Amino acid sequence: MRARWPRRLAAGYLSMLAGAAVAGPALVPSGYAEQNREAISEPASRAHLLGTDELGRDRLARLFEGMRVSMLLAPAASLIAVGVAALAGVWAGWSGGVWDRSVDGASNLFLCLPGFFILITARAALPLDISPWTSVSVTFGLLGLLGWAGPSRVIRSATRSLAGSAFVAAAHARGVRPWRIAYAQILPNLRPVLAAQFWTTVPVFLLAEANLSFLGLGVAEPLPSWGTLLKELERPGLASTQPAALVPVLMLALCVASLHAVIPAPEINA
Repeated sequence: MRARWPRRLAAGYLSMLAGAAVAGPALVPSGYAEQNREAISEPASRAHLLGTDELGRDRLARLFEGMRVSMLLAPAASLIAVGVAALAGVWAGWSGGVWDRSVDGASNLFLCLPGFFILITARAALPLDISPWTSVSVTFGLLGLLGWAGPSRVIRSATRSLAGSAFVAAAHARGVRPWRIAYAQILPNLRPVLAAQFWTTVPVFLLAEANLSFLGLGVAEPLPSWGTLLKELERPGLASTQPAALVPVLMLALCVASLHAVIPAPEINA
């Protein structure tokens, strides 16, 4: 029972973040892009619980909206990555031969490429006046399309293990078509592996977006994300004069740790 407490605490924290991301913007009177020129760089107060940034925007409102953006689109990018990985891994592991070698070579190539620098190059090639939601879609879309290689190797290995199992041999003996075996026998048994890969890639994409936005190549202003909130810490002395500006850092670190804590252990019934 004791071993379950870290996972329960992590799940509770993630649920709290999700609730705050959904309901939080309605609890803050000022919008995330609303500028108050009379309250620039103010410390935490009753009116602004986390203070304001250098443009007079309420940090709490921007934190809630940034959580909403990051926590919605990082899982979406993970779904893209795991979906592509499932198609490639199952097809390669089930078909074998030239398809297996082709997917193996492609995944090795993607793993050898400096993915983060590819993201920086692709994002930097876009216009500077790109709309915020277009920048969000491009950023997380690229993360999903470039993040399939690692999960595909795990899925491919699990598929090859299942392909040699007794229930697959029995299905072959009954004359079941190969595509039917893959759909009805292989995929259901891969669900724990797919779930584990999904939960593994979500924190990776959260941190990747934070790094891109910290460099100014992620989510475009005025739309916030966790990365754009961290970028504010570049200002000298901000952490000492306004400690509330460190709250997004702490919440992101706890979110990543919680996501790792709730990753299910995959079990394959071969």
